[in-house]
Amino acid sequence: MSENSVHKSHTEAKPLYIVCGHCDGKNRVPAHKLSAGGRCGRCKQLLFNHQVIELTANNFHQHLQNDIPVLVDFWAPWCGPCKAFAPVFVQAAQILEPQIRCVKVNTEQWPQLAQQYQIRSIPTLILFQGGKPLAFQSGALPLPQLQQWLNSVLHH
Repeated sequence: MSENSVHKSHTEAKPLYIVCGHCDGKNRVPAHKLSAGGRCGRCKQLLFNHQVIELTANNFHQHLQNDIPVLVDFWAPWCGPCKAFAPVFVQAAQILEPQIRCVKVNTEQWPQLAQQYQIRSIPTLILFQGGKPLAFQSGALPLPQLQQWLNSVLHH
């Protein structure tokens, strides 16, 4: 049976907007093909490489426009708990993509972003959906607890 002869439901056919972690280009990916990944139409790099993406004040808000949830780690290089949490966040990116995009923001380099989201302690995680903050979590978490928190927020 050919791909064209298979009836697709409306939700499967809806394209999702995915921002490229390499060039910040906006891409449309059919929802039913999200797990297959795909390449950026602009730079031809993989849209999902299961890595944490370091954002700046220049591209932060653009990445919040992903149609998938975006998990942001607000951190600083001098912060011990942030350093301890970094490998856990990398593991999370490897597991969660392409369902959730994992990004980080250095609050030392981009204090205006920390101020905008009233970050009082680090590390602080904010889960965004549809460009808006959905949930906040302060402090470093072990991977199982991080996954549990995300599941409780996304499947409430």
